[in-house]
Amino acid sequence: MEMLLLASLPLLFLISSAIVTKKAVSKGAKRKKSVLLQMLSFVAVLICCAAFPLIASAAGETSAETAQAAANGLGLIACALSTGIACVGSGIAVASAAPAAIGATSEDPKAFGKALIFVVLGEGIAIYGLLISILIWIKC
Repeated sequence: MEMLLLASLPLLFLISSAIVTKKAVSKGAKRKKSVLLQMLSFVAVLICCAAFPLIASAAGETSAETAQAAANGLGLIACALSTGIACVGSGIAVASAAPAAIGATSEDPKAFGKALIFVVLGEGIAIYGLLISILIWIKC
């Protein structure tokens, strides 16, 4: 029972953080500040999830199998981070390139191909992150 509670604690923390952030934005808080708060709570959960297995293995209370499982877990966290951060970067790139491409296409329809290339370059960042994630996952 304790193990289930400890395993669900980071998930509950992230869900509550998302709910608090959504309510803060709906009440009029600045979005940039709210997103920063959400990212900081995610980093706090990530540090806790990474630190607990390392602390337990350093205390000598774990076997070699448990240490290997902790290492595999950290590898899976690295997979998630590489894909997640790359997708956030890709979203930022597309968010600025796509409106400019639409504007350029509305002024000159011949510029569609050139404008589309810049949008696709932003999407390429997410594909590179996914590729790195797959390579890390195969290594685990």
